[in-house]
Amino acid sequence: MKKRIISITLILAMAAASLLACTSKEESKETTSTTDTKKEETASKPVKVTLNEVAHSIFYAPMYVAIEEGYFEEEGIDLTLVTGFGDNFLVQFL
Repeated sequence: MKKRIISITLILAMAAASLLACTSKEESKETTSTTDTKKEETASKPVKVTLNEVAHSIFYAPMYVAIEEGYFEEEGIDLTLVTGFGDNFLVQFL
């Protein structure tokens, strides 16, 4: 009986949480306008980002394409790519 009461309480709590998570269209419009304003503010000055990759690898291919196509510049990001040669060289010396 105790398990049944706990499970019903949890089901009601999840149902209430899912209903409270819904938003109206008016709120989403306000959020969109706020993010558009932030994008305009950051578009005037690029954000400097230094990205450290462990080694050149095929796993970074989407990032290399994005750099070559200028996607970072379009979003106002001044990207500096640095190869750190981290963990894989530490293992060789141990």
